[in-house]
Amino acid sequence: MTYRVELTERANRDLRRIFQYINADSSPQASVWFNALEAAILSLDQHPERSPVPPENRALRHLLFGKKPNIYRIIFMIDRRAQIGSVLHIRRGARRPLQRWRPG
Repeated sequence: MTYRVELTERANRDLRRIFQYINADSSPQASVWFNALEAAILSLDQHPERSPVPPENRALRHLLFGKKPNIYRIIFMIDRRAQIGSVLHIRRGARRPLQRWRPG
C-alpha cells in the first residue's frame, strides 16, 4: 500500500534549517547526507507503520536517521484512511525530548 508523504510547514522549515546548518549548498559530503535524509523521509510512502511510536505521543510515529552523534528524528502521523503520512517535525535526536507534543 502506497502512502502520500506530506510535509507540514514546520517540517519544511526544519529541512531548510538543517540544510543551512550543515552547509549543504557548498559541501558535497553534506549535500549527499542531506539527500539521504530527504530519501528517508520519502521512504515513508512504503509501510510507514514500520516505524515505532515515540514516547511523547502514542498517536505519532518516528523514524530515526543518521549515526551517533548526529541522529535525527522524523516525527510523523499516519492517516490510514486517506493513505497519507504527514511529517510534522524533524529534530536532532540529541535535543531534549519533546514534552507534550502538539503538531503545529
